[in-house]
Amino acid sequence: MFAVTILGNNSAVPAFDRHPTCQVVTYDGVNYLVDCGEGTQIQLINYKVRRSRISHIFISHLHGDHYFGLAGLINTLSLLGHQQVLHVFAPAPLREIIELQLKIADTMLCYPLHIHHITGPATLLDTEKLTVKCFPTNHRIECFGFSFVEKKPSRRLNPEKAKEYEIPITFYERLKDGEDYIRKDGSIVKNEWVTGPADPGKRYAFCADTKYDESLIPHIEGFDMIYHETTYLDNMRDKAMSRFHSTSKQAAELAKKAGVKKLLIGHFSSKYDTLEEFEQEARDVFPNTELALEGVAYNV
Repeated sequence: MFAVTILGNNSAVPAFDRHPTCQVVTYDGVNYLVDCGEGTQIQLINYKVRRSRISHIFISHLHGDHYFGLAGLINTLSLLGHQQVLHVFAPAPLREIIELQLKIADTMLCYPLHIHHITGPATLLDTEKLTVKCFPTNHRIECFGFSFVEKKPSRRLNPEKAKEYEIPITFYERLKDGEDYIRKDGSIVKNEWVTGPADPGKRYAFCADTKYDESLIPHIEGFDMIYHETTYLDNMRDKAMSRFHSTSKQAAELAKKAGVKKLLIGHFSSKYDTLEEFEQEARDVFPNTELALEGVAYNV
């Protein structure tokens, strides 16, 4: 499963039963936490997200609504006897903040904690099945978005061609792995004669806090799904620009220009008690838009 579960979709101030930014990207049974605003622990419990499966946390920037829940979560994992290594990726000052909090509380964690500095565009994680990269966004302080790209190592088999070359079904998986087939007479059936390139893996991007910026397009172009902030409705475009945030229409305009398949919008200002107008404004520009609703899991 490759899905994104929204735990928090509001901006700086919790309001109207909406919480600060946090979401979980689930892939192949592993949970990757993206941002960790206040209330994240309660939301993990409310929506039955298994904390024990969190191995990596990605913090976009050091405004409180994106990381104030992190110290509590780190401590709780230790109290619960967590043993797995926890990797946290964030702008450099976070390490000093977390280490100071642990020192003042005289806390000794029962598991290894590794805090990695993000200093610019980079590959943060590269496993056999998934690659996670970061890219800068245009916010008031240093801020990064994250992309999650599924790897598809298996080649695409053409069964008709395989039958034509009289390749046994028992060899099909090896064909997908790129092997040539050697017949009993020693002749070789080249792999590319019966297979094609692997289908592209699914791709998801979290665009973090940012004002409208087309320099993001190369990092998200053609993605299956992106999350983009929409702090304000479009009649407050000037305010959004001055505060380094985006409007609903701007997020939709960027999604359209990037040729993505689906847009999730969130990070709503607490001045709005209802969200339907955000969705409608965005859909007028980019029809395949959905509100990032708390507790909902969206398949990539």
